[in-house]
Amino acid sequence: MELETSSAFRDRPVNIDESGQQKWIYAKQPKGKWYTRRTIVAWFAIAFLVLAPFLKINGNPLMLFDIANRRFSIFGQIIWAQDSYLLALIMVIIVVFVVLFTVIYGRLWCGWVCPQTIFLEMVFRRIEYLFEGNYRNGRHHKVVTPRITLLRIAKHITFLITSILIANVFLNWFIGPERLLEIITAPIRENWLGFTFMLGISLFYYWIYAFFREQVCTMICPYGRMQGVLLDSRSIAVIYDFKRGEPRGPKSTGDCINCHQCIAVCPTGIDIKDGSQLECINCTACIDECNIVMKRINKPENLIRFDSFQGIESGKRSILNGRTYAYSAVLVVLLIVLSVMVMNRKPIEATILRVPGTIFQQVDSANYSNLFLVKIINKTQSDKNLQIKLITPKSGKLQLTTGQTTLKSQEKLESVLILSLNKQALTGKSTPVELGIFEGETLLEVYSTNFLGPLN
Repeated sequence: MELETSSAFRDRPVNIDESGQQKWIYAKQPKGKWYTRRTIVAWFAIAFLVLAPFLKINGNPLMLFDIANRRFSIFGQIIWAQDSYLLALIMVIIVVFVVLFTVIYGRLWCGWVCPQTIFLEMVFRRIEYLFEGNYRNGRHHKVVTPRITLLRIAKHITFLITSILIANVFLNWFIGPERLLEIITAPIRENWLGFTFMLGISLFYYWIYAFFREQVCTMICPYGRMQGVLLDSRSIAVIYDFKRGEPRGPKSTGDCINCHQCIAVCPTGIDIKDGSQLECINCTACIDECNIVMKRINKPENLIRFDSFQGIESGKRSILNGRTYAYSAVLVVLLIVLSVMVMNRKPIEATILRVPGTIFQQVDSANYSNLFLVKIINKTQSDKNLQIKLITPKSGKLQLTTGQTTLKSQEKLESVLILSLNKQALTGKSTPVELGIFEGETLLEVYSTNFLGPLN
């Protein structure tokens, strides 16, 4: 069946005009079962974003990316900078999962779970509806009255306050609730750097949600362009049933009456009837609006629905194909590898480095000493009473300047270690030594380094 096509090739996003300026989109607020479902999912997602740094598992935050201290808590599991291979593997798994999910379900992430969409559609757009009305009332304010001006000022003040709250939610994921509370409660002059950073992030969010808006999805985010190479005829997406809908028009034989309500409700301003487009975020707003129109004209619902191109053509929908099996197999293998690595990672991570700028010190006529910087991380969920012992050579003397031996769960010890050896134990200018980290009589880790001594 021949489709109705536009007379001009669209070489730019629909929210950009010929001069490159933004065309403002006044999206009508959706209503219907899909919008209700998306609202529920969105509020669960917002609750997770707000509460994740506060919730604890084994005393650790559910989610915290403490970049300053190179300490990451992912679902209560602490990952240190020394575990960077785990972070790299997690990133690979996320990429494979996104690819697999997109191959099967298209851009469902964008319309349902992406923070940009959630905050824009479920928070800022609703604030806009509150102050300026739903779609037509806000669209046709050609004459600006004092009342409209006050409403717009109130809207932007609310936008700014909301942006500050979102910025604090964002910072909470990176500095933790305790540090964030310090920044909020301390006088600005005592914490001006943190306050300035928070204010900058807030203004950035205000600009994004008040002015830049859906252009994040259509111009910046690469995900929409990725779907061009990831989607195939079996991928599930929001799609228009062209077999049933064409030819369009109030008096045509197709079910689509060309009412353009699917365009009016679209947050990115596209016409879903034109097929797969990078601006479509699978938000399902057009499904609800089209179903309302179908009810009014006594036609079957789901002219626009979740389906695949193959499903429209053949009436049979299947997500099983070679790529699905391949991506699933890779994802399962990566998850198994990650699980094995997490279970087998060292409970204690030690780093012993020579103090910069030092060589050796002569203690007396028979002994020499070296200074080392010691960093020990306890990655377990229990306290450890640790000792550093010299394994080779057999004779020697160790002393930690802090004198600390007990290391609490997920705690880091930093100290200076003084290692003294008798000159008879030295094998030359550089003598190999092995240091062991012990808990009682149990050897947890061995660290090899060199002891510097005199030439003779």
